[in-house]
Amino acid sequence: VSTSHLQLAAFALGTVGWILCTVSMGLVEWRVWHVDNTTIISSGIAWVGIWKVCFISYLHVSPGYKEEFCHKFSGYDSSIPHEIYVAQGLLLIAMFMGLLGLTATIFALRNVYMGITHKTLITRFFLVGGFFYVFAGLCVLIPVSWNFYSVTHNQSIAFPPSYYMPSSPAAQEAGAAIPIGIVAVILLLLSGTFSLSYRFPVTANTTTK
Repeated sequence: VSTSHLQLAAFALGTVGWILCTVSMGLVEWRVWHVDNTTIISSGIAWVGIWKVCFISYLHVSPGYKEEFCHKFSGYDSSIPHEIYVAQGLLLIAMFMGLLGLTATIFALRNVYMGITHKTLITRFFLVGGFFYVFAGLCVLIPVSWNFYSVTHNQSIAFPPSYYMPSSPAAQEAGAAIPIGIVAVILLLLSGTFSLSYRFPVTANTTTK
């Protein structure tokens, strides 16, 4: 048990990283667009996520009330940039891989703390869990980096007219989903490193299989 403290930390970090990955995937605040025309986008700010775009509008709403309008991206919207669709796929894969990593780590830790001295079984499950963590971290890193690049270069998106969005913002900045994704990457990669570093102890009183 004393040799698996790093792997226990890997499980804790992997759990938090997996949760943050899921949170970032669900947030719409990937890119924050500042627009000049406030006729429809009343607040002058729109949020571009990987699943939809949203903004606050007072149009057709009673005075003193505001309503958030969202448009979900469709698979046939050719105007939507590739990094958004890539982010959808990779984050879904990351969520699934992270879950597999947690499952493998839980199984290995269970054997360790129950005193089961099956060297091959424990070592392999820690290695498998570490591989899944690292793979999940890389799957999050790619869309986060790609979308951050698009934000820093103020790249435009030719939205369909039905979205009521301008093709380019006056300015844009990274939303909350990107830093959350970066933290998720760091935690998942650390978790994978800790899991892969496991070495089964060899003692005179231990029977290994």
